[in-house]
Amino acid sequence: QVQLVESGGGLVQAGGSLRLSCAASGNIFSIVAMGWFRRAPGKQRELVARISTDGSTNYAESVKGRFTISRDNAKNTVYLQMNSLKPEDTAVYYCNCSAKGGIEYWGQGTQVTVSS
Repeated sequence: QVQLVESGGGLVQAGGSLRLSCAASGNIFSIVAMGWFRRAPGKQRELVARISTDGSTNYAESVKGRFTISRDNAKNTVYLQMNSLKPEDTAVYYCNCSAKGGIEYWGQGTQVTVSS
């Protein structure tokens, strides 16, 4: 089992920045990759950014150049730095962890609201 605890959401004006954190605990040695998904009102959940254990990253086209995913292995924490935020970035953001055996774990979600 892996437990994920998110923090860092909130309300920000368009053009502003936020940083989300996701701390993993439990069977962290089973983790293959971690990432962030989001679900906006009336829309399907979508991948925002992902980072693998080898450090490779991938991003949704809509956030490239604005968001950066990173990790601190010593703290078992993944970060999502979000800059130049837009109202369309408003969503509930979920931390995700892919573990060996194809098991997926999810955080509880954190609300990000960008006002225009």
